Amino acid sequence: MGKLIRSMDWSQTPLGPVESWPQSLRTTVSLCLSSTFPILIAWGPEHVQIYNDSYRPICGAKHPQSMGQRFRECWASALPAVGGVFDRAQQGEGSYIENLRMFLDRYGYLEEAFMTFSFSPIRDESGKVGGLFHPITEVTDKMISARRTQALRSLSEQFGKTQTLQQVWDTTAKAYGEYELDLPFLLFYQLDAAGKQAHRVGAAGIALDTAAAPAVLGIDEQTAAWPLARMLQFRQIEQVDDLGERFDSLPCGPYPEAPTTALLIPITPPGMTFPLGFLVAGVSARRALDSTYRAFYELLETTFTTAVSNVRAYEQEQQRAAALAEIDRAKTAFFSNVSHEFRTPLTLMLGPLEDSLSSHSEPLTPSQRERQQLIHRNALRLLKLVNTLLDFSRLEAGRVKATYRATNLPKLTADVASAFRSAMEKAGLNYRVTVPDSLEPVYVDHDMWEKIVLNLISNAFKFTFHGEVEVKLTQLEGRVRLTVRDTGTGVPEAELPRLFERFHRVETTQGRTFEGTGIGLALIMELVKMHGGILGVQSVENRGSAFHVELPLGRAHLPQERVASEEGPSEPGTLSVSFVEEALRWLPEPAANEGPPTPGAAPLPSPLMAQGSRPRVLVADDNSDMRGYIRSLLDPTCVVETVQDGEAAYQAILDSPPDLVLSDVMMPRLDGFGLLQKVRENPKTQGVPLILLSARAGEEARIEGLQAGANDYLVKPFSARELLARIENAVRLARERSERERLARERGELEQQLIGIVSHDLRNPISAILMSTSFLFRMGTLEERAAKVVTRIQASAERAMRMIRDLLDFTQARLGGGLRIERRPAELQHIAWLAVEEVKLAHPERKVLFEAVGVQTGEWDDDRLFQLLTNLITNAVKYSPSSTSVTVRLTGTQTEAQIDVHNEGEPISQELQARLFMPMQQGGHGGDRAGRSIGLGLYIVSQIVRAHGGAINLLSTPEVGTTFTVRLPLRA
Repeated sequence: MGKLIRSMDWSQTPLGPVESWPQSLRTTVSLCLSSTFPILIAWGPEHVQIYNDSYRPICGAKHPQSMGQRFRECWASALPAVGGVFDRAQQGEGSYIENLRMFLDRYGYLEEAFMTFSFSPIRDESGKVGGLFHPITEVTDKMISARRTQALRSLSEQFGKTQTLQQVWDTTAKAYGEYELDLPFLLFYQLDAAGKQAHRVGAAGIALDTAAAPAVLGIDEQTAAWPLARMLQFRQIEQVDDLGERFDSLPCGPYPEAPTTALLIPITPPGMTFPLGFLVAGVSARRALDSTYRAFYELLETTFTTAVSNVRAYEQEQQRAAALAEIDRAKTAFFSNVSHEFRTPLTLMLGPLEDSLSSHSEPLTPSQRERQQLIHRNALRLLKLVNTLLDFSRLEAGRVKATYRATNLPKLTADVASAFRSAMEKAGLNYRVTVPDSLEPVYVDHDMWEKIVLNLISNAFKFTFHGEVEVKLTQLEGRVRLTVRDTGTGVPEAELPRLFERFHRVETTQGRTFEGTGIGLALIMELVKMHGGILGVQSVENRGSAFHVELPLGRAHLPQERVASEEGPSEPGTLSVSFVEEALRWLPEPAANEGPPTPGAAPLPSPLMAQGSRPRVLVADDNSDMRGYIRSLLDPTCVVETVQDGEAAYQAILDSPPDLVLSDVMMPRLDGFGLLQKVRENPKTQGVPLILLSARAGEEARIEGLQAGANDYLVKPFSARELLARIENAVRLARERSERERLARERGELEQQLIGIVSHDLRNPISAILMSTSFLFRMGTLEERAAKVVTRIQASAERAMRMIRDLLDFTQARLGGGLRIERRPAELQHIAWLAVEEVKLAHPERKVLFEAVGVQTGEWDDDRLFQLLTNLITNAVKYSPSSTSVTVRLTGTQTEAQIDVHNEGEPISQELQARLFMPMQQGGHGGDRAGRSIGLGLYIVSQIVRAHGGAINLLSTPEVGTTFTVRLPLRA
């Protein structure tokens, strides 16, 4: 600035020539120019301004004309903000102002800016105010950045409360005042499903009756208000700079000037390949669209995308919850209808059965009684399930009417719980029931309370194998608590929130049985709620669980019209019988007193029996009645062993593999599919036939079982004939397969022995021939004619030795699962050179070229690679004209080596290429040279490559000849 000041003619300004400036002005200007802080001096009555280098950026495009200009003239646009403090400074009163917002015309438009500055009076030699000292700092970036950050943060917080897309748009419109200085207007458009039109769903800061805010936009229309095609094509922010030309008037924003620029911002939530919609965001007329301003729009895009993603996820979750609720209602309605229809045939089954079992006039034979008791037990179990489903559907429909009576709850609870004592003792569990001697009467519905207690105890018994089960009733302040605690398998922490959901089952928890509908605890929850109580659980996996039921004392919390005045009986009903009988069936056979198997139908004729060989069949099912029934069917024809879960079945298979496994799909500890997987993965057991039994009907279930590796899939219910036929077929096929495998092994062993013997017997005489010919050559006394004969004999013997070697390699590859190799560090270039030299020695008239480039050091079997190379090079020589050359090229990388063997012979036909690497294949050209081969060379080459983990390819065309390419990894 000093240079500029010295170059100016100050005599043309109110200050006059520099020589006439007072010392006070000279001193102040000197101080100003030497300072690195932005400073301006306004001097004299006309307030002529002088400033330093640091002040220059504040002037913007006004510099250098602003130097020596009157302050009020230069900064007329700022006077509304600074005029007052400027005037006070002229009166001798200094002022300091922070972060003052003002509008400066320094780039040809009014620009929003923020300044921190002061005005201080400067005294001249007369002691009066000669000028003003004006240091200043621009803080525009800091203030606007903070404002924009706050606007985005506020929007994000408000978006966190939205649950629909429309709420996102409405929230943005309501918060317009928080961001209007940076976003003079916003339009929100949502694309239709076809992606052909965009519909306006919200707006802020702009009138809806203007051309800039149409209700519908055509995506491909050239006359559309906004150019959308490029923005949608590239899914990125698109800048539109011609708003003044596009729209005659655009009344919007906080300033008189209309925006001239807007940005089209696509909103593409994660998981979508096409934008859900887009924003049209105006750019402030009083701020330039620089990099920081554009970054704000990018953050705006992120904020809206996040908000849209969150509400879409919420809407999808709500839809999912509604769909699940509808499914639950449909399940309940279905079960209600089906259960209701079941009751009539069940009644007609149970009535005659009970009459028959209790009849003295027509007593049953032992076998008949056993069968009818089996039917009776399972009919009662089915009736219990039907009643549970009906109870649940009636609860949901609000048709259950409880009758609450004042009850001696300790006595009723103890009597109900005592029904399980025998089952607990047979299971080896310590069982404690603790109730207080006296307790004020508690209002409960007797049947409902009995169901609550029995369900909780049954649940504890089902999942407890060792330790104890405790039932405890205690009185607390204003309420009574029932606790059923066990030392069982517990519930995983992740499953606890869903434990009381309808139809939810904890699949990973081990129990005595896999059977169950998943509504027991949900039913208890509803029954407890009807009593105004709460149901809770504490559980630690593998340590046990404790279920708590708390009921308020008194009757004020109950619907008064359902409270009975008379006290109810304290004796339990008959419901406990079915619970206990079912629990006893979960115990292993000795504890459950399964006794002899249920008598089945008369044995069916079976070829297996006719052969005098009874197959061993292992039956795995967690239902003891099913195990007994299957045993009764199979005992006449099979040796039967039964277990109650997949783990026990797998251990039994390992101990002594059976001829067949018959497994239920749904079992505790390890289910049928898990058992099948373990059996198939173990080489010792993978051949054991396994038939799955399942209640899941349908073609998909059967296909799933067969794809998993099952030999057959049988759907319950099944007939005795069908079960026996499936077992007989599976055992027969398994035995036939076993016999075929035995014969194949014997044949393979015989072939190996035969070839070994033959090879040994052939090698001895051939070795003798080779030694003799070598001896004759070393003597050096052979005449020319005799030498030729000996040479021919030696070549034939060597060829015979190669054929024997190939035959042995072929046998090993075919019967032994591939050639055996011995890896060791090897130089491929050296091996290839030896092979080339040997072929040259055998064919001195042929030209064999050899080149090597790159890395050829690796871990290979060098003998086998020599055999591979010799074979390929010899073939290339045999099947090409003698006037042409054969090329052997080695190349390598850091991971693999490549061998190319090329000749210029006739191309190999496509038909022959397809089987060229199969055994006993011979070339189809080259005169009678093919006849001197047994057709194993290329097969053995392919086996050597395979043993090294490599690949071999062939390219053969009339134009370039034939090239065999081998790629070998440097290491295993």
